[in-house]
Amino acid sequence: MRPVPCLAVIGAAGLMLLLSGCASGDDELEQFIAATKQESSGNVEPLPEVKPYRSFAYSASGLRSPFQPGSPAGASLTNSVRPDSQRNREFLEQFSLDTLRMVGTLDLGGQKFALIKSKDGLVHRVLPGNHIGQSDGKIIEIGPSKITLVEIVPDGVGGYMERPAALALSE
Repeated sequence: MRPVPCLAVIGAAGLMLLLSGCASGDDELEQFIAATKQESSGNVEPLPEVKPYRSFAYSASGLRSPFQPGSPAGASLTNSVRPDSQRNREFLEQFSLDTLRMVGTLDLGGQKFALIKSKDGLVHRVLPGNHIGQSDGKIIEIGPSKITLVEIVPDGVGGYMERPAALALSE
């Protein structure tokens, strides 16, 4: 007969101890489950009543879609406001409107001129009908303390619109 190695004996003893620990763990688990079952159960609120869905009939199909730019169905999308690409550009159209300053007015021969100082330091005379600024700004009126003009700017949906603007007299 062969001798049993010492290591095998120690391993078998350790396995027995381990298995005996698992058995006591099962007892604790069963006691916890039994105690939980004996406790009173709480009240569970019933689910809210589901109201039936009522569909909505869209009756504005002849009107403009709020999800597409443009005008009502069947209308033309053309707009008469457009910059004149054939017109020769004037000198003050190379400057942004916020860099131009009105520095005064001048009455000469029955005509009222406005004096505009550009960012390069030069002073220019302008009349109603002249264009200034980079947005096709056309001077409409020259007053004693401001110049009124109308610019043509993109409207964000592929067309153009007119926007009023002004240059006030700066000191």
